[in-house]
Amino acid sequence: MENQDINEESINNQEDNNVQNDTASQDNVTAAPSAEELLAEEKDRYIRLYAEFENYKKRTSKEKMEFFQFANQEMMVSMLGVLDDFERALKEIAKNGNPADLQGVELIYQKFKNKLTEKGLKPMEVRAGDSFNVDFHEAITQIPAPSEDLKGKIVDVIETGYTLSDKVIRFAKVVTGN
Repeated sequence: MENQDINEESINNQEDNNVQNDTASQDNVTAAPSAEELLAEEKDRYIRLYAEFENYKKRTSKEKMEFFQFANQEMMVSMLGVLDDFERALKEIAKNGNPADLQGVELIYQKFKNKLTEKGLKPMEVRAGDSFNVDFHEAITQIPAPSEDLKGKIVDVIETGYTLSDKVIRFAKVVTGN
């Protein structure tokens, strides 16, 4: 009888071990991802990496275009002084000089101005009576307004402002009415 009890115990132990092994193997099956899940996960990683790379290409291309647009900004700013000198010379020659001299200087001035315009330089359109805007104008001084409608507005333009590809590189210097 003892042998029979021992045999029943060993059979029960084996059954318990089998049940535990079955449970453990089921846990392992659920823990290990299937090939389809791995494929889906890798596909998702690939799509995200591809999208990230495309965004990188767009960003670097945009930065490159901005660099080329504004690479000559420093040179343009230094040329504005020459452009201003040309304008002052034209006014003086028109007052006191020979009309033949005026024509020659005017041709050189227009050619110089056209070359700068081709590179993206644009003068700001500012007139007396326009509203003062700190984004485009720099107030040099304030004077008593000659009329009521010029209070807080531009009375005179001292120096022309310029933009390079829609970016202000020199503010228009103006006198405002107080």
